[in-house]
Amino acid sequence: MPAYDYHCKVCDVQFEARHGFNDPMPPCPNGHDDVERLITTAPRVLQGMLADAGHGGTATKEQLRSKWAEETPKLREKLVKKLGEDVVNRNAPSLNTSYD
Repeated sequence: MPAYDYHCKVCDVQFEARHGFNDPMPPCPNGHDDVERLITTAPRVLQGMLADAGHGGTATKEQLRSKWAEETPKLREKLVKKLGEDVVNRNAPSLNTSYD
């Protein structure tokens, strides 16, 4: 179960509680029910080449190649839209390679 951080509005105590997402908010350690959930960190969402190709950072060479083959055409298309075909061909010739 995930751990959530809470703040009691009555006694100004910050505490942590473990429970399911849909469970009601627990009372503070002093018994007050007027508590609010705190957001102390935000999850990172990685997309594109930053996204993990494998599970838990243990991508195999084949998974990395597959991810590269998937993302390279998208990157090339964005660069061509911004900079033009000539600039991409001259400065990023590796994006013209097929990785299939």
